[in-house]
Amino acid sequence: MKVGFIGLGNMASAIIGGMLKQQIVSAQDVIGADKFAKAAEMAKAKLGICITAENKEVATQADVLFLAVKPNVLPTVLEEISGVLRKETIIVSIVAGKSLAFIAEGLKSDAHKLVRCMPNTPALVLEGCTGVCANDNVSEQEMEQVLTLLRSFGLAEEVPEKLMDAVVGVSGSSPAYVFMFIEAMADAAVAAGMPRPQAYRFAAQAVLGSAKMVLETGKHPGELKDMVCSPGGTTIDAVKVLEEKGMRAAVMSAMEACIDKSKRL
Repeated sequence: MKVGFIGLGNMASAIIGGMLKQQIVSAQDVIGADKFAKAAEMAKAKLGICITAENKEVATQADVLFLAVKPNVLPTVLEEISGVLRKETIIVSIVAGKSLAFIAEGLKSDAHKLVRCMPNTPALVLEGCTGVCANDNVSEQEMEQVLTLLRSFGLAEEVPEKLMDAVVGVSGSSPAYVFMFIEAMADAAVAAGMPRPQAYRFAAQAVLGSAKMVLETGKHPGELKDMVCSPGGTTIDAVKVLEEKGMRAAVMSAMEACIDKSKRL
């Protein structure tokens, strides 16, 4: 299987790195192109993949073709490759806010096998979260093939396309919210006298461990919260302040703004 990438930025490099680390494909079976020569050179040096200057060459060779460019660049790329794509090629777009219908229109054909997905930056450390949907031309077997590639760098699950904007809010953009939370916790620890590097480690590990508990225990987050809140203890006082400051409402409002923006892209 030949896997192609048009666009070799951080996210594409993370995806390629995951596939290589999990030995799903070999470096010689990955070909990529990027209009920025520096990005292409870095990908070749870091990952050892095949590089070309031509998007059409990538599109012609790939059995699975990842489109990993900026939204404003996508129409140009689609027009460029529309005449050279094979009908059996599976096209996987990680371009934010661009629907399957938009991609089909750009390729001037409804016959192509199209997959749309939204990964997030923790893919860089193989802990990504990716929502995936496809058009009717993609078989179940082909979808499993794509999911295997995407699961090489974290969680990947199918969702209806109508929920892709929600995916942007809950996983695509949410690392930024989590980083802010970690930073705020670390700042408070620094104010209490802890050295900043140690404060970041403690705050980040607390978030990592808490998230792992949700995933591995299957317990409701509220139940896990209650397990930490001893009667008359320190945690319940902190929770009370967070409730008074409207933490839940602030997070929900932020996500609503994110999802609404995604719908307008």
